[in-house]
Amino acid sequence: MFFEAGDKQSLTSKVYDHIRNGILDGSYKDGDYLVETRLAEKLQVSRTPIREALKQLELEGLVLSMPNRGVVVQAISENDIDDIYIIRQMLEGLAAYWAAQRRTQEQLDALAEKVDLMDFYTGRGGAAQLSRLDNEFHELIYRACASRMLSHILASLHQNTRRARTSSLTIPSRPNDSLKEHRAVFAAIEAGDPEAAKDAMEKHVKNAHSATM
Repeated sequence: MFFEAGDKQSLTSKVYDHIRNGILDGSYKDGDYLVETRLAEKLQVSRTPIREALKQLELEGLVLSMPNRGVVVQAISENDIDDIYIIRQMLEGLAAYWAAQRRTQEQLDALAEKVDLMDFYTGRGGAAQLSRLDNEFHELIYRACASRMLSHILASLHQNTRRARTSSLTIPSRPNDSLKEHRAVFAAIEAGDPEAAKDAMEKHVKNAHSATM
């Protein structure tokens, strides 16, 4: 089986994650046609979860159904990335603001651990590890903000810039700058200072955006 047995995630969700990740990391390129029968054979599933996953991806704008032609990939463009970063800057500032008010000690401990791991990998050429830790750090803040709707929106937006974030971390100065920014966000959340957390997060996302341009 292509997917691991015993996984509690639904088959449609697994297929959706696989195709979405493939689009975001460039495995499925802009303009590629996604053929249900080929995907079903590759993933060793029926066409039903493939069809449902493609419908979900079309709602996100990542694929387009072409009458009599099939489903075609619509990759994230540079303009899309610019828009996403601008939206993230505003919404992640709010998430950090609420996280500073609502975080638990357990969440603070988890954030501290991520920052320490970022410190370890910074300067060691670990762009992939730093990108993963950046993703986990932000996801912790989304949970700490205690807003299910905001967390859901931001998690999706953050994933859509995954390739750009990983690429930016190969710029020599960016890992150190990013580490300082993450430390500032964490310090403000730990201190319970919503305004400082908001400002630090907005600065971090703005600088991350600049590094991708």
